[in-house]
Amino acid sequence: MWTRRELKERAKAAFKANYWRCVLVAFILALLIGGGAGSSVRKNETADLTTEQQKAMALLAEDDNLGRLVEGMEKLSALPSSKIKISLGGLGLVGFLLSILVFNPLIVGCYRFFLQNSRGPAELNELGAGFRGDWGNVVLVMFLKNLFLALWTMLFIIPGIVKAYAYRMVPYILKEHPELSGTQAITLSRRMMKGHKGDAFVLDLSFIGWILLSALTFGILHLFYVGPYIQATDAELYKVVRADYEARLAAGTAA
Repeated sequence: MWTRRELKERAKAAFKANYWRCVLVAFILALLIGGGAGSSVRKNETADLTTEQQKAMALLAEDDNLGRLVEGMEKLSALPSSKIKISLGGLGLVGFLLSILVFNPLIVGCYRFFLQNSRGPAELNELGAGFRGDWGNVVLVMFLKNLFLALWTMLFIIPGIVKAYAYRMVPYILKEHPELSGTQAITLSRRMMKGHKGDAFVLDLSFIGWILLSALTFGILHLFYVGPYIQATDAELYKVVRADYEARLAAGTAA
């Protein structure tokens, strides 16, 4: 059975052996995960526009008349910046497509980097792993994972948290088992995490002190130490739960 201490010691050794690359990849991963939630655009932002402002919007649509187009742009430029939140569904769609088609494969590449780095200093080209060979399957599996988590969270917060731990290993599984479908990868992650979810939760809690210190440094400590340290530890967690699952599978006790 694994212990938090041994995972963290191995993670620190791997992280420090490839310090600057780990810092960069952890920063990219934080941006990708943090930015995904804000990619949608609300469609009712213009509901409270005045009649004059709505007329200005209409003028912009009449691009067959250059003079009226310019007039419309001038009126829009005079609006308060808080009102110029373009509600065209296209922007929301672009953000959504970027999230599932580009950001999610990049996230998989970041996880792949830390997994490879746990075995020896990894190269930055691992970030492109999510786009190589089985890009379509990566997109589909990550979409299904996020969809299922969203549906579980809608029930209540606690089931969502439990499922987040159950599906935690999906990004790692994707590149080691590219032949698996979405439901198969999610099922494999759930089986791997059987008996480990509580310990993984306590492992996450053990970083609270570091996270509080990071807040005191306005995130600087998190950028240059805590973030890569956490991601390196997560890669070590994947290795031990995978080994445990393979042992249970060989013994015929995996379910």
